[in-house]
Amino acid sequence: MSNGPVVVLTALNLEYQAVRQRLVGPQVHRHERGTRFEVGTVQGTSCRVALGLTSKGNHSAAVIAERAIQEFSPVAVLFVGVAGALWDATRLGDVVMASHVYAYHGGTSDDDGLKARPRAWEAPHGISQLASHLARLNDWADPTPGHEDAPQVRFGAIAAGEVVQNSRISAEAKWIRQHYNDALAIEMEAAGVAQAGHLNGAPVAIIRGISDRADGTKNSADDRNWQPRAAANAAAFATRLAVELVGELEVGAVPRDDRVRSADRFGRNVSNTAHTSTVGIMAGSVTGSSVHMNAVPKASGPADLVTDLNRFREQLGRHRVEGALDEDTYREALSDLDSALRSAGGTSPESSKRTVMTLRRLRGLVAECPALVAELTPLVAAAGDLA
Repeated sequence: MSNGPVVVLTALNLEYQAVRQRLVGPQVHRHERGTRFEVGTVQGTSCRVALGLTSKGNHSAAVIAERAIQEFSPVAVLFVGVAGALWDATRLGDVVMASHVYAYHGGTSDDDGLKARPRAWEAPHGISQLASHLARLNDWADPTPGHEDAPQVRFGAIAAGEVVQNSRISAEAKWIRQHYNDALAIEMEAAGVAQAGHLNGAPVAIIRGISDRADGTKNSADDRNWQPRAAANAAAFATRLAVELVGELEVGAVPRDDRVRSADRFGRNVSNTAHTSTVGIMAGSVTGSSVHMNAVPKASGPADLVTDLNRFREQLGRHRVEGALDEDTYREALSDLDSALRSAGGTSPESSKRTVMTLRRLRGLVAECPALVAELTPLVAAAGDLA
């Protein structure tokens, strides 16, 4: 599991400042392509946070999220900010954490109308469980003078599109409520961040404070009053969640995406490193092999890792022939594998870090094939040990 910081991303400066105010000693960290992050610790804790600004839109959010994942190898990525409520039951100032994210602009336009073809990403189970626990404790919010009702955390779908929604009577607003009637909030970045996390094997949580009702009141005086409070509430819950995530990491029980957890279970087998196979031992002895019980075998050097990666190429080809991998995924996986092989032959810490991150991205690509994930898990660990 990564020992990096928690990455927190926002789209607006208002949201950025709400998170930054909770950090101590933020220091600028500049990505080689110019993106600036600030890394600090949450007040009163040892939890490190890397804070970044994506600007508006799913596309820019996806690029910056992937850049942050590559740069920091984070425990998790939290996207934090404000959103519009789709239903009156969600109060202004409440916090919505996405149980899943809809990219609602997918569709096909026929003579008889527009038909939905969405993409969806579920939140990692472990992070959702921890967030639900914190919501039940209900001690995360800052006291707000003059407001007796503390904000509540709600869990449900969030719809992410490409345009600002500021109407409840437009054709698009009606279409969204028809096809995504379980969505509690609507915004413009969650789908991009969720996709970046999926492709890179990083857990992602979307946390939004409700600042308006997407009903024509955006940019009104009421909206301007609620935006800072909604951003502050989202920042309060997100930083509390970040602290708890890091705390569970320190005791070896960090919530993780179910696919990665399953991969670890596959990886903790009896492994025969002489033939890269999993074996069962009833009795007797094993000769000519290094046998590891309930442990991941580690490569002894870059040459061994390169050999294992070349063996993994054969596994990819076999799964493609058997139909377990589609053609597009297979091509993307080969591209990542080639990148990992190029960096695996290096001896510098930077090349080892590139290898680890590329293999993690590869693991995300083949996540639907547990056998391939199980093969990759010890290779990721081995690459990290060479750093």
